Amino acid sequence: MEPTKRGRVRVETTAKRVRVYVEGRAVADTTRALLVWEVPYYPTYYFPADDVRMEELKATGETRHSPSRGDAVVHDVAGRAGAALVYGDDAPLDQIRGHVRFDWDAMDNWFEEDEEVFVHPRDPYTRVDILPSSRHVRVEVGGVTVADSHNPRILFETGLPPRYYLPKTDVRLDLLRPSETVTHCPYKGRAVYWSVGEEESGRDLVWSYPTPLPESQKIAGLVAFYDEKVDVYVDGVLQDRPKSKFA
Repeated sequence: MEPTKRGRVRVETTAKRVRVYVEGRAVADTTRALLVWEVPYYPTYYFPADDVRMEELKATGETRHSPSRGDAVVHDVAGRAGAALVYGDDAPLDQIRGHVRFDWDAMDNWFEEDEEVFVHPRDPYTRVDILPSSRHVRVEVGGVTVADSHNPRILFETGLPPRYYLPKTDVRLDLLRPSETVTHCPYKGRAVYWSVGEEESGRDLVWSYPTPLPESQKIAGLVAFYDEKVDVYVDGVLQDRPKSKFA
């Protein structure tokens, strides 16, 4: 991959086949997608206009400006308002000229090759390692021990604090209240949540991946806590609460 940077924007090519679907129709299908880091945390896909079903797009007459990417013409996609941006020949980044950016959440399905992906494209510079450990991990919420384990699996993910995934048999499940919250991770899959107690501060503190993606199978059915919001003791030592976007 040959990276290009302009200010805070990084642009790279990818060899993956990438497809976008709306109402069962592929509105884009390419092996020439670009990965564009509009924010530092993860990239966004940009598609060559030649690989987009442009008849599905309708220009709104509006433009959207970015200091680094210039002006793009806003398009509706299959009736979905403002779901695509089309960059012309005057874009300051020559790599994105003649490319289309779709709003991720406005589309129904995204595929890398034949595997559906969620939330955002997988970042080629993000690594997830899941390691078994014999460390003693104890979790307190409001001074009450809700988990105590000598058999954690520690998940190390680039750019995020380590997460301690614990067997349910080491967790006070009687203190957990099922939540309706469901989230998706492009590296781990679909997560379900629990709250601790009735206070707002205890909402969605706990999660698990019942059927994670193949590369994260080691955490299947295990339970993790937001260390940013609970007290975690590792081998008897209280850990500093991480400073992250989840704090």
